[in-house]
Amino acid sequence: MKVFQTNEIRNIALIGGAKSGKTTLGEAMLFEGGIISRRGSVEDKNSVSDYRPIELERQNSVVASVLYTLYDNKKINIIDTPGFDDFIGEVVAALKVADTALMVVNSVNGVEVGTEITWRYTNKNQTPVVFVINHLDQEHANFDETIRQLRQQFGNNVTLMQYPVNAGTGFNSIIDLLQKKLYKYPQGGGKPEITDVPDGEKAKVDEMHNALIEELASKDEALMEIFFEKGTLTEAEISKALRTGIVTRSFFPVMCVSAKQNMGVGRLLEFIAASVPSPDVMPGTKTKEGKELKCNPSEPASAFVFKTTIEQHLGEVSFFKVYAGEITEAIDMINPNRNNSKERLSQLFVINGKNREKVEKLVAGDIGATIKLKNTFTNNTLNSPKNADLIIEPIVYPEPKFRAAVKAKNQGDDEKLGSFLSELTKMDPTLVLLYSKELKQVILMGQGELHLNIAKWQLENLEKIGIEFIAPKIPYRETITKPAKSMYRHKKQSGGAGQFGEVHMMIEPFREGMKDQNEFPIRGRDVIDLDWGGKLIMQNCIVGGAIDARFIPAILKGIMEKIEEGPLTGSYARDIVVSIYDGKMHPVDSNEISFKLAGRHAFKDAFKNAGPKILEPIYDIEVIVPEEKMGDVMTDLQGRRAIIMGMDSEGTYQKILAKVPLAELNRYSTALSSLTSGRATYGMKFGEYTQVPSDVQDKLLKAYEEQEKEEE
Repeated sequence: MKVFQTNEIRNIALIGGAKSGKTTLGEAMLFEGGIISRRGSVEDKNSVSDYRPIELERQNSVVASVLYTLYDNKKINIIDTPGFDDFIGEVVAALKVADTALMVVNSVNGVEVGTEITWRYTNKNQTPVVFVINHLDQEHANFDETIRQLRQQFGNNVTLMQYPVNAGTGFNSIIDLLQKKLYKYPQGGGKPEITDVPDGEKAKVDEMHNALIEELASKDEALMEIFFEKGTLTEAEISKALRTGIVTRSFFPVMCVSAKQNMGVGRLLEFIAASVPSPDVMPGTKTKEGKELKCNPSEPASAFVFKTTIEQHLGEVSFFKVYAGEITEAIDMINPNRNNSKERLSQLFVINGKNREKVEKLVAGDIGATIKLKNTFTNNTLNSPKNADLIIEPIVYPEPKFRAAVKAKNQGDDEKLGSFLSELTKMDPTLVLLYSKELKQVILMGQGELHLNIAKWQLENLEKIGIEFIAPKIPYRETITKPAKSMYRHKKQSGGAGQFGEVHMMIEPFREGMKDQNEFPIRGRDVIDLDWGGKLIMQNCIVGGAIDARFIPAILKGIMEKIEEGPLTGSYARDIVVSIYDGKMHPVDSNEISFKLAGRHAFKDAFKNAGPKILEPIYDIEVIVPEEKMGDVMTDLQGRRAIIMGMDSEGTYQKILAKVPLAELNRYSTALSSLTSGRATYGMKFGEYTQVPSDVQDKLLKAYEEQEKEEE
């Protein structure tokens, strides 16, 4: 393959709802570009893009596939993304490196959930968008209604470049408004017959063409003057205006296709090659320091790894975009994300699904892959030694919003399960794995129930590890609300040396800025920042040598053991001041274990008399919901003990901000999808710990007591 220069490269992401035809469109684009000689299909399980076992099983995309095609001496890199919200991380990564998004819309269904969700991410990234109306050959295709919905949802900058003459089962013709030509396709698709517009459409096309040219001219003052002077624009001027409008997102062109019949795809590729911006035309990417890195082949080499997969017979594959300079085979690069570790890119590939082709060089703007990097992962930057410290701003993935505890059905598979879960999270950064020492559970978190079920399918069908999901425990916290004193004597005698230790302590709640207690003199203090949040203040108030100083660490150890397994529910305790003010020793029988046990039991007794309270984790959630579904969502949230913090509008949607206990969010993504027919989405992140209501605390205490009885 020839080395394509930056201005000869186009990077596009195929985005949109499930079943809109993105994979089929990608297949047709590869066929039109001569990369494949025969078009596969999702139904026949032989498409270039959907080749993984889980995708063949489900017949839809689960992982984004990197593809490329060639057209008019341009290399068009294509990232085919999944349409379900559970796999939104694949879309987010694709939009990081794509210069333009092709939003594929099903003309039968119009604007769908996937259209709306992915649009929000293009807004966030300020990614240019071209709408591609697909399935125009279907019986219930409704082009006019689809355009109405697009303009209602996304504004009047949605602009027709084409329209179908006969959408529906007999579809075979498209009128191109830019060229004022009719494209008529043979049955089964292929090369069109290009003719003048029929007389019956001529007046309509002339009017729409002039309106289109005027709108394009309005994107540039100089072009507007030319348009007023001449009444039209040249082909070169139109191309410039198109590119400007697309880059600035002031113009969202609409193209027409039937991907399955391969109608309109060649013209779409022609439009991409001629009018979609090349990487050097786009604004630069941001670095971690907030500077702009322009796509420039003459600068020192920099590349960004946006995706990692593990392929059979190949191992770990790292996909990257070259942001500056040139990358050649066997180049040595520096990874600043990993303490400037060195990496050699021994082989370079361009990828089409599971197919790969070796190349010797990739230029700024291009997308490629390499294998078997030692210490480089998704979101890492690779640089030449000349700019070794440069770090490209990472992809910001959405926070997990569905969690489940996972365990192997066969205990002997525990080690294998941990290893393969780690591999899955390496390939999919929106899957988060956490071993909770506190909960004694392995927690797998993702974007939804489907997301986790896909992981389960892969473990059970590919790795042959049977697993089960169970409801995760809630990481409660325990604390106190008033001071309390206690005394505990540990005494044990059994032939020879015995055990003896007596500890008197006072505990009180810790608050920032609180005054020291003045009942006992403070002779020493340890301030411990607890790993799970909050503090433990340990104060030595012993006078007269009642307890030898060498036993104070043992008392602290006993207290810490009980703090790690709180007296109320076995959860971590926090924010407590402990004052050890008296005790007794025995000259022979006192030892560290005696004082550790005495400290542990004294703390437990004092805790239960200090107005103990259970704290629960509260999450800040942001729900984006259609206005007509607001009432249902609000009612459901209130039933989950939510506190509504505010509401705002976001386009045609409403945004609800609320604080919700984590205990009430189990399977919320599934419930929200059911309530809104999949049209709402939400994000969540940890907010704070607050006291649980008294009725909830009573239930938790009772449940813990029953659990302890069962374990006895």
